[in-house]
Amino acid sequence: MAARTSRSSAKDRPSYRCTECGWTTAKWLGRCPECQAWGTVEEYGSPAVRTTAPGRVTSAALPIGQVDGRQATARGTGVPELDRVLGGGLVPGAVVLLAGEPGVGKSTLLLDVASKSASDEHRTLYVTGEESASQVRLRADRIGALSDHLYLAAETDLSAVLGHLDSVKPSLLILDSVQTVASPEIDGAPGGMAQVREVAGALIRASKERGMSTLLVGHVTKDGAIAGPRLLEHLVDVVLHFEGDRHARLRLVRGVKNRYGATDEVGCFELHDEGITGLADPSGLFLTRRAEPVPGTCLTVTLEGRRPLVAEVQALTVDSQIPSPRRTTSGLETSRVSMMLAVLEQRGRISALGKRDIYSATVGGVKLSEPAADLAVALALASAASDTPLPKNLVAIGEVGLAGEVRRVTGVQRRLAEAHRLGFTHALVPSDPGKVPAGMRVLEVADIADALRVLPRGRRRGSAADDGGEAPARARPEDAPLQSARRQ
Repeated sequence: MAARTSRSSAKDRPSYRCTECGWTTAKWLGRCPECQAWGTVEEYGSPAVRTTAPGRVTSAALPIGQVDGRQATARGTGVPELDRVLGGGLVPGAVVLLAGEPGVGKSTLLLDVASKSASDEHRTLYVTGEESASQVRLRADRIGALSDHLYLAAETDLSAVLGHLDSVKPSLLILDSVQTVASPEIDGAPGGMAQVREVAGALIRASKERGMSTLLVGHVTKDGAIAGPRLLEHLVDVVLHFEGDRHARLRLVRGVKNRYGATDEVGCFELHDEGITGLADPSGLFLTRRAEPVPGTCLTVTLEGRRPLVAEVQALTVDSQIPSPRRTTSGLETSRVSMMLAVLEQRGRISALGKRDIYSATVGGVKLSEPAADLAVALALASAASDTPLPKNLVAIGEVGLAGEVRRVTGVQRRLAEAHRLGFTHALVPSDPGKVPAGMRVLEVADIADALRVLPRGRRRGSAADDGGEAPARARPEDAPLQSARRQ
C-alpha cells in the first residue's frame, strides 16, 4: 500500500517546461539553462507515459529518384529582387516569414507582391490584422496594386482566416501579421507564445495540404530579433529580414534561412512616395558623381551577400574647439574608424589626427561593416587630413591590420569586375588579386605606407614633415596608380 502511494505521488508531482525551447525539469528555475531565456519556465502537469501504435500511412514510401519534383517548382512573384532572395520564386506549400522594424515597408512590399502575383489561375488572399480593409485599399491605390484576382480581408480570428481559405481557394496567402491573429481555442492574448505557435502551426498545415504558398509578416523586438517563440523560425521554410534606415531610400531583403535556395543573396529596393521598386543596379544610390575629385572621399566595393556594390566613404577633419576631439560616424562602425585612425597615426606617420574633430560617413545610407572597407576608410581620412584629393576613378579594397599590413579579402575579382563595369579604371588591392578586368590598372599594396603614396607629393598638414621629420615620398596622382600595375 505504501509503495502504491509513493508511485501515485511521483506521478502527480508537477513538472516544469520552458515555453521557448521546450526543455523540461522537475523544479522551477528562473532561467532556462538550455536557451538562456528568463521567465519562460512554467508549470505543467506531468504527462502519463504513453505508447503510440503503428497506424495506416497516408502515402507509400518511394525511392527518392521516383518522387515527382515538379510539384515543388518555384513560381515567380513578379518582383525580381524578391525572387532573387527566395531562390527563383515561391514554392507551392512553402511558408515564408518576413520580419522587419515598424515603418520599414513590409506591408507595402507584400501588397505589391500580392497584386503582381495574382492572375486568372492563381488567386491571392491578403489578410490584414493591423489595418482595416479600406486603409489597405488606400495604399493599393497609391502604389498601383489593384487586381481583380487579389482578395482582401480584415480578420484577427484564426477560424475566420481558415474560412476565407475555403471560400477563396488562393494560391498565395499573405497574413499581416502573425502576431495579430489569435485562436479562440487557446488561452492568452494575441501575440503570445502559445497563440503564435498555434496560428503558425495551423497555417503551415493548411499550406502543405493545399499546396498554397504563404507569406507571414512578423514583428521584431527592440533588439531586432523576431518576436515570439524561436520555434516559429524552425517551423517555416524561409526566414527573410527586411532592413533599412527610415531616413534613407534603400531597403534590403536579406535571407536568413531558406530551404529552397541560398541564404547569401540580398534584394535591393527603393522606397518612395509611389511605392517600392526593385533596384537591379543600386550602386548609383551610394555614389556622388563629380567633375573633379574632392579631398576626404574614397570609393570601395562592398559585398552584400554575393552582390557587389560600389560605395563612397567620406571624411572631414576640422580643428577641435574642445579638449576631447569629436569622433562621429554614420554608416561605419566606430570601432573600425578608431582603429584606422590609430594605424594612420602610428604606421602612416600622420600625427595631427588625434587633435582634430573627425567626421566619417557613407553616401546613400549604406552601412559598411565588413573589413574590406578598411583601406577606403583609411585613405579617406588621410586625404581629409592632408586636404589633397585622391586620383579620379580610383577604388580601394582591402583589410588593414594593426601592424599596417593590407590583408586579402574575399571576392576581389567580383569587386573589380563591378568597379570596371561602372567605369572605374584604377584600383588599390592587396597582393595577388587574381584575374583583373581588361583595361583596368591595379596597384597591389602591401601596407598602409604603400597605399598612402597615391596622395599627391608635397607638404601636408599633419604629416611627419610638420613635426620636423621626413615625410614619405609621394607619387603624382596621375602616375601613382600606374606604378607596379599589372594587366590581365
